[in-house]
Amino acid sequence: MSNLRYRKRKLTQDVMFISSYVSAVIGISLLFLILGYVFYKGVRGINLDFFLRLPTPVGVSGGGMSNALIGSLYLIGFASLFSIPIGILIGVYLSEFGRGAFASLVRFLTETLAGLPAIVAGIFAYTVIVIPMRKFSALAGSFALSILMLPIIVKSTEELLKMVPRDLREASLALGIPKWKTIVKVVLSTAKSGILTGIILAVARAGGEAAPLLFTALGNSYMNLYPHEPMASLPVQLYVYAVSPYEDWHQKAWASALVLVGIVLIASVTARSYASKRR
Repeated sequence: MSNLRYRKRKLTQDVMFISSYVSAVIGISLLFLILGYVFYKGVRGINLDFFLRLPTPVGVSGGGMSNALIGSLYLIGFASLFSIPIGILIGVYLSEFGRGAFASLVRFLTETLAGLPAIVAGIFAYTVIVIPMRKFSALAGSFALSILMLPIIVKSTEELLKMVPRDLREASLALGIPKWKTIVKVVLSTAKSGILTGIILAVARAGGEAAPLLFTALGNSYMNLYPHEPMASLPVQLYVYAVSPYEDWHQKAWASALVLVGIVLIASVTARSYASKRR
């Protein structure tokens, strides 16, 4: 009887292992298939003009996407100015002081924001900024992106601060160091590599979102650095070019997709490499 039970458990274990292995192979194959196809279609459109020149009018070949590249960096930079300090402070509150009903409410709202569709963030920013200002703007686009970045930074900060050993806090407090200084000098300093990883992943997600920017920053054929004016971004430019009937624009859309994927990959690899070196 015991031998039969052992064989049954062994068979179940083998089936689970094979299923997991096959699923992993399918997932990795799909990822490499997507990356390979984007590289094949986009690499032909990558040249120096793509990064340095403005888009050309319809029917004129050449040109680049410099306005969209700089616009994306501008939007993400503005969004980071809001979401990074606020997200870290909320994460510190939840980890170090978060007890009771209010902390539970903050966690619930953070979880809800983390699952919020990007287009909903765009509609919200459109309602509170674009309609009162009566114009699309980089400010509204940055606000929409910051909504998407905020819950990622909050969750990563809270979880990583919880991983800091309690002995470090107690040793610092035992030396008479105030709690706020213990949090800043000991707790945050110990978890800074992980927090930076969370920030990079949040930036990578915001950099690839097009839906919220269609309702807020909209787009711009020219270079713009004013926050109250519409601004070009790489995801929106990609969308516009991809649905156009022009072959030249299709090529630029694939090149934009390749650049976006490259940015996300570099950000992810950098974050993981930095975190692994600090362990």
